[in-house]
Amino acid sequence: MKDNTSILYAHVILPLAIPKEYSYIVPAELEADVAFGFRVEVPLRNKLYAGLVVGLEKNISLEYKARHIISVIDDKPIISVKQYQLWKWIASYYCCHIGEVMNVALPSGMKLTSETKIYINPNFDENMQGLSDDEFLIAEALQVRGELTIDEVRSILDRKTVYPVIRKLMDLEVLLIKEELKNVYKPKTISVVRLKAEYKANPDLLSDVLEQVKRSKRQTQAVLAIYQLSRKMESIPRSEIYEMSSSDSTVLNALNKKGVIEFDEVEVSRLKDFESQENAPLPELTEDQNEALQQIEDAFDEKNQVLLFGVTGSGKTRVYIELIKKQIAQGKQVLYLLPEIALTTQIVHRLSKIFGEEMGVYHSKMGNAERVELWKAVYDEKPLIIGARSSLFLPFQNLGLIVVDEEHDPSYKQNDPAPRYQGRDTAVVMANLNKANVLFGTATPSMESYANVTQGKYTLVELRERIGNISLPEIELVDLRQQYKTGRMKAGFSQPLCQAIEASLEQGDQVMLFQNRRGYAPTLSCNACGWHSECDNCDISMTVHKHFDELRCHYCGSRKRMITICPACGTEHPSQKGMGTEKIELEISQLFPKARVARMDFDTVKTRTAYETIIHEYTSRKIDILVGTQMITKGLDFEHVGVVGILNADLTLQFPDFRSGERAFQLFTQVSGRAGRKHKQGKVIIQTFQPQHPVILETVDNNFARFFARESVERKRFLYPPYFRLIEITLKHKDPKTVLHGARHMYELIYKVLGKRVIGPSQPGVARLRGQYLQKIHIKMEKDPAILNKVKSTLLSAKAQCQNTPGIKTVRINIDVDPM
Repeated sequence: MKDNTSILYAHVILPLAIPKEYSYIVPAELEADVAFGFRVEVPLRNKLYAGLVVGLEKNISLEYKARHIISVIDDKPIISVKQYQLWKWIASYYCCHIGEVMNVALPSGMKLTSETKIYINPNFDENMQGLSDDEFLIAEALQVRGELTIDEVRSILDRKTVYPVIRKLMDLEVLLIKEELKNVYKPKTISVVRLKAEYKANPDLLSDVLEQVKRSKRQTQAVLAIYQLSRKMESIPRSEIYEMSSSDSTVLNALNKKGVIEFDEVEVSRLKDFESQENAPLPELTEDQNEALQQIEDAFDEKNQVLLFGVTGSGKTRVYIELIKKQIAQGKQVLYLLPEIALTTQIVHRLSKIFGEEMGVYHSKMGNAERVELWKAVYDEKPLIIGARSSLFLPFQNLGLIVVDEEHDPSYKQNDPAPRYQGRDTAVVMANLNKANVLFGTATPSMESYANVTQGKYTLVELRERIGNISLPEIELVDLRQQYKTGRMKAGFSQPLCQAIEASLEQGDQVMLFQNRRGYAPTLSCNACGWHSECDNCDISMTVHKHFDELRCHYCGSRKRMITICPACGTEHPSQKGMGTEKIELEISQLFPKARVARMDFDTVKTRTAYETIIHEYTSRKIDILVGTQMITKGLDFEHVGVVGILNADLTLQFPDFRSGERAFQLFTQVSGRAGRKHKQGKVIIQTFQPQHPVILETVDNNFARFFARESVERKRFLYPPYFRLIEITLKHKDPKTVLHGARHMYELIYKVLGKRVIGPSQPGVARLRGQYLQKIHIKMEKDPAILNKVKSTLLSAKAQCQNTPGIKTVRINIDVDPM
């Protein structure tokens, strides 16, 4: 018998929200195959999982009886030690479990799932008497096939609910159940054709082959095509033969029977092949760009974090390209981060011309198998990856630079599920682990990043002029109070905006209209009794979507048919209040009937193709007026935008959040920056009821320094980031009394330790979401690592106590560090 001191244990993490790693015994026959970063098949309770080995150790004592590893899945590690260190930092800093990080980090195709199978009981005596028709069908199928998956049982019985039948057969000891890992990733293969060896080796035999097929014109054409294609490739895709010879499978099958060709399946990549252009037009660096490039490179010699603060249209991307080229020339890898997939279309098109096959694109909307293949390509040191925040988890082997473009964008923050990580901050930690540099780029820096500049953590490099010395757009404020008083409003459009749009269209320029609210109208209400359309699952008004003749909740997705009679008092035709992008699109089309109008919001770009189509049509000037939400503010580059209209600036300014001023300044500046980027100065019209609001005036003057100074005073006074740390605790439950009880208990536990740093509990503005009632607790604290660690340990301890307290065990508690 093997003594304990010689038993090898593997520490394994699983893609589950469990608070610890598990240790498994490595069977002697697998010891040579198990190492850090390998996936292994392990049991947990009654299921099988693909766990990840993160350590090996002998002579350890455990509180539980260790089970054995069943098999080793990989022949090389799928993650590096540096990646695991990043995962551990994310789990620790953002108060979540390492398994939750693993679940988000690995592509779905690498997280093998347990599949239930049934098989015949070896002790079954084959006596079918007493079985129902369904039970007999399954027992007979098992005798023939040996085992069945649950899906196969459903197919045989032609019904969804099969567990009662399986349970009855288990009770009768006809079958047994087992779990097997199901590999959801399968390599992509294509059918290919090869000339038989003797014909390939001796081309002179072509005449003999043509003699064999001379009675068939189609076979003759196929043979000639195959011989021609075989000069370029040994394995010929069927599709190429079909295209060249107008043949089909029957023709190829006939040639196969005659011994001329053979068939095979070969594995091919799902990744899109980008082709570079040898003489791709790359404008010369301007004097400002050259100076900025030199400053960045000098700064990287001292610090590894630089903020490139460049006005809209100043050519920040051109600077990025130069830095990327230098990194790749040194054999390094580069990660180019963008906040959303929506931004990738233009930038991918631009960079693909320069970097071609050296470049890959990674984001959550890719197919699972495609994500697995890109993961492997990065592990094999593909030089350049463009992607959203999930790209931070890719297995870079030789990372030299991370570019965080549009660093101010809140989309870099993951909200749900855990880990609720901030991509911008995670990029800094990742760069430090890899001894790489980070370049943040933006026209509107986040408060956090600019505070880091003032504190000496980041180096600031500026691009203050637009390319070609094009002036920043002229910004005109329109006081909506005066416009409504004097009757000069047409629907939601002021007289100055209508005049500017008309002038722009006459000059052949394009127009952008920004309203950060989708749908037709934000609410449906009755003027007679005050009733309004409210979601059944959320405490929020349902939005009118006229095109679909529906009311929709933008939080939970529920839908209702349009209501034409008030359900409370019976009044006909309730009023559609407010204005969303769908209504703007309709009304601007009526005001300018000759203009070609399109809309870009979540409803019109649900697919990647739809988004690319709108961008392409606007770029090629097939669209005159583009109406959109904040999607149109995100770094897009159009040459012929003459006028940008912000239809209601107050919507963003009045949002109940301490960051509303910062978001408003960023949105207004970014959307204004779409105007007049290439050929001439553009014009921006901002419609507002508060023309003297400081954020609006700072936007008009393009004065970030004044905005930052004023906002900093307010943040310091009220103890908000970036000068203090903030943690938000959200408690959820279907019963309002239970969640309130849980929130009060949680508050009492942490207040004992943290005192006045704790604020709450309180109901948020939207007190119920998706059928769950909410309570929130906030913690404001000094920027001291020791205090932060104390707070987080207190929170985790209090959360664990709440989850073991009768009456509130079922309350869900989420901890969000550095909420956005």
